[in-house]
Amino acid sequence: MSVTEVKDKNSSGNKSSEKLLEVKNLKTYYPVKGGFLRKVIGMVKAVDDISFEINKGETLGLVGESGCGKSTAGRTLLRLLKPTDGTILFDGKDITKIGGSTLRNIRKDIQMVFQDPYASLNPTQMVGDIVSEPIRNFTNKSKAELKDEVMELLGKVGLPEDAYYKYAHEFSGGQRQRIGIARALALRPKLIIADEPVSALDVSVQSQVLNLLRELQDEFGLTYLFIAHDLSVVKHMSDRIGVMYLGNLVEIADKKSIYDDPLHPYTKALISAIPEPDPRKKKERIVLEGDVPSPINPPSGCPFHPRCPVAMPECSQVKPALREVKPGQRVACHLYN
Repeated sequence: MSVTEVKDKNSSGNKSSEKLLEVKNLKTYYPVKGGFLRKVIGMVKAVDDISFEINKGETLGLVGESGCGKSTAGRTLLRLLKPTDGTILFDGKDITKIGGSTLRNIRKDIQMVFQDPYASLNPTQMVGDIVSEPIRNFTNKSKAELKDEVMELLGKVGLPEDAYYKYAHEFSGGQRQRIGIARALALRPKLIIADEPVSALDVSVQSQVLNLLRELQDEFGLTYLFIAHDLSVVKHMSDRIGVMYLGNLVEIADKKSIYDDPLHPYTKALISAIPEPDPRKKKERIVLEGDVPSPINPPSGCPFHPRCPVAMPECSQVKPALREVKPGQRVACHLYN
């Protein structure tokens, strides 16, 4: 997909300086069991002490290699997964340990668009039932009111009226994702977590879905956590970008700083891997050696130090904190301590 096909993010938009989501020292660990009695013998540190915030109306992109913990972070924020430690503040409320009806009510304001637009849709339900289900669960609207609202939502996401009576398998991948977006939008949430929303789609339709997300954000004042591995897409979708490595947030800044002046060695390597559209321009590629360590047994000190081309002795001993080294740009690296 040519990034020029995606409308560049308008920095004005509906953003404010008011925080909608604030994450403090979030950890999500998975137990590893073994032996005859299936005892816990270790922990997979999928998300390991990350902190960030998202202001109302903005888009925060979360990028990193596969397995870095970005999807786990998104599911934890939605409380599909239980956090091991840390704090999640949503619209000023602590939702870290809530459950039952309190958590159910919060979910009206936080919705998710999943990576696989087919696996996330019920194949036995018609599209009208899929999109109306959230509304039925939280309101007492009549069948006629439900149908009118679903028809309006289908129009908002660019689907024809007859989609109401069809099943998911009758649609293309891009159309299925539009159904998923309509379902996420049904309760008019404040925050949408988009987990790799276009990675399973054909290149030819990715830009269409991305532009739709942007148009809906402007119309409904939505806030996005946009999770992806395609750095070009993230650049055009996001206001700020967070870079994750092995469950850790290693750098976070506005998109211009991330792409024009990355500070962390891992961020620099990611940016260098973006293809240059102009073949006449020479671009130096930073090739990292070795493999990503196991999250079951992460390295001591900085998690990136075994692959870092500028690692120092201190890097293997002390884990660097995420510090602000430039206005609005935070990095976890001993080079800037």
